[in-house]
Amino acid sequence: MVDRRPWITVLSHLVLIVGVLIVAFPLYLAFVASTHTADAIVQSPMPLLPGAHLWENYQAALFGSGKLGSNTNVMHMMWVSFVTAMVITVGKIAISLLSAFAIVYFRFPFKMLCFWAIFLTLMLPVEVRILPTYKVVAELGMLNSYAGLTLPLIASATATFLFRQFFLTVPDELVEAARIDGAGPMRFFKDVLVPLSKTSVAALFVIQFIYGWNQYLWPLLMTTSEDMYPVVIGIKRMLAGGEAAVDWNIVMATAIVAMLPPAAVVMLMQKWFVKGLVDTEK
Repeated sequence: MVDRRPWITVLSHLVLIVGVLIVAFPLYLAFVASTHTADAIVQSPMPLLPGAHLWENYQAALFGSGKLGSNTNVMHMMWVSFVTAMVITVGKIAISLLSAFAIVYFRFPFKMLCFWAIFLTLMLPVEVRILPTYKVVAELGMLNSYAGLTLPLIASATATFLFRQFFLTVPDELVEAARIDGAGPMRFFKDVLVPLSKTSVAALFVIQFIYGWNQYLWPLLMTTSEDMYPVVIGIKRMLAGGEAAVDWNIVMATAIVAMLPPAAVVMLMQKWFVKGLVDTEK
């Protein structure tokens, strides 16, 4: 029997409230800054209540061109980020599903060696191998392209490992039943394994989408054309160097807008995300 003490409940809720305030306060300040003029933000102390320039600042952030350190507006940058994130996410999940399927259900020489070779790439993230990767991509002529932004990031040892562990829990009787019914390997994969893996796919979709959306270092090297800037690079380009004035209200408005797609993905898929992480069948 759980001992329910009122003071423990109050303390736990107090800790949660303090944690939420610590996390949310910088976001609130960013939103407040996005509703004031640039002059009001640099005053001391900075206003802590929203101002009257919300629509003006967000319109300038989304559709302004030529005055934000770039000739491309934020809407186009967000489209580049969205396409990049979706291609990375879908590609990682598809490749990982097929890789795990082959490792678990097929017999071929050096199968475990192939699995451990994939697993060991966890120790070699793109930041470690960024120079040879950049050289290969450049020699293939994929600079300033969606292929160059996504293909080097599309493989995932983590997702392969998670799907492999899940496939190992699928009963052998299910495999035998599918074989008796005349299902081939790909039909068994499509009609049985993929539907069973939907919670894992949903959890990985959220993680990989945020991973793809927040990419900074690789797009920074890959893109020299403003037409291929993702929004994260666009925000950095808005911060003028030297003594040039920075429109912090526009920068903060852009940052708030850039947070909306990943936040929407998390909120819309929260149920599947949690279920995919804590599913007892795994």
